[in-house]
Amino acid sequence: MGVELKEYSPQELAAQPVGAWTGTACRLVVGAIREQLAVEDLTQPHWWTLNHAAGSPGRWTRAALAERLAPWDDLGTDFDRVFDDLAARGWLTEDAAGGLALTEEGEAGRLRARERNLRVHRRVHEGVDPEDFVTTINVLRRMVANLGGDGNLPT
Repeated sequence: MGVELKEYSPQELAAQPVGAWTGTACRLVVGAIREQLAVEDLTQPHWWTLNHAAGSPGRWTRAALAERLAPWDDLGTDFDRVFDDLAARGWLTEDAAGGLALTEEGEAGRLRARERNLRVHRRVHEGVDPEDFVTTINVLRRMVANLGGDGNLPT
């Protein structure tokens, strides 16, 4: 499915506006992910919640997880509605201390969504040398840090 790209000189490429290219890439990648999640009637905040709850069952309360996810949210998400929706589906539970965990159904849904996201990941990486990808991420991290952002990987 690889698309042929026109070749350009290093000078032409170096003169390109990084914001335009990163913005276009972001919209296309996030759009493809959101499209795949929608098949499961999920949003990205649902996906983030499922992964955090699966990765550390009982660690995250609603308030702590909403605070953790808010910097990544560009939709003005009401995280309590997301948590309520997952609980109503029978995918998410809260223990007596408010810790969130996935049910078996929640884990099954997370795995289905994960496979859909991996399809997007594979498409994005088609024809991209892994070393070039690493270089790209490191360049973007540096640019983010140069502009006062956090260039470290999320923990």
